[in-house]
Amino acid sequence: MRSFRRRPVTALATLALAATGLALTGAPGAQAQTTWASPADATITPGVQMFTEGAQCTANFIFEDAATGSAFIGYAAHCAGAGGDATDTDGCVAPSLAPGHPVEIAGADHPGELAYSSWHTMQAIGEQDPVTCLYNDFALVEIHPDDVAKVNPSVPHWGGPTSLGTDGPAAGTTVHSYGNSSLRFGITQLSPKTGLSLGTAGSGWTHQTYTLTPGIPGDSGSGLLDADGRAVGVLSTLALAPLAGSNNYSDLGSALDYLRAHTGRDIALVEGDVDFDGAQLPLGLGL
Repeated sequence: MRSFRRRPVTALATLALAATGLALTGAPGAQAQTTWASPADATITPGVQMFTEGAQCTANFIFEDAATGSAFIGYAAHCAGAGGDATDTDGCVAPSLAPGHPVEIAGADHPGELAYSSWHTMQAIGEQDPVTCLYNDFALVEIHPDDVAKVNPSVPHWGGPTSLGTDGPAAGTTVHSYGNSSLRFGITQLSPKTGLSLGTAGSGWTHQTYTLTPGIPGDSGSGLLDADGRAVGVLSTLALAPLAGSNNYSDLGSALDYLRAHTGRDIALVEGDVDFDGAQLPLGLGL
């Protein structure tokens, strides 16, 4: 699904919910230590809104460079797409902004900087696998050093992530997400979403889900948690057929493996410091 831009968004069978660069350099090293803000004091967390050239997306999780301690916030690569077409979903051909482009992060005093995009990277190396081109939809924005003290890695409402999921959620199991599209007009009760996994497709690259409510434009990049609070996906598209109203999430583990393989950087998910509670029900509704 394409990110929400300040102009109409068109729809076909699959919409991009909102790719880009190879700016990450360096080698893995000893684990750096970062002191995060308390959940009560943090203004930058998973689920905040992010703006790139007028395109609005939602952050998924917090990440850290194991060698340098640099902090990053994730969203979808198509959030930094330069084509403006909601049907641009092939990251190997769709236009994307270059690394170094400023990205506004809600709650930050300074713009972040686009540091990595799977789309830009796949184009730079000439990726040929059509499944990877279609489903590898992940980007990182480096948080300005002066804003790192405002960051907490816990997912609003749900808590976690408890770890990085190595397997996709099995069909029929519960999943959770947190979208923050302005199309919800600030009704925060609609931001947490619970749903069911429809299984994994695309050689493990994508997880199909039904959630209440579904991901909509502006939710692009939202993180997907499995029933145990593990981070497993990044919201990429809204399907209109054959599973109308379902969402596709790029597999986060595969996306991070791809990043490490093509940048040499040991970028790791930061676990939340609030206990995961999947029993909470948004709007009092259950499955």
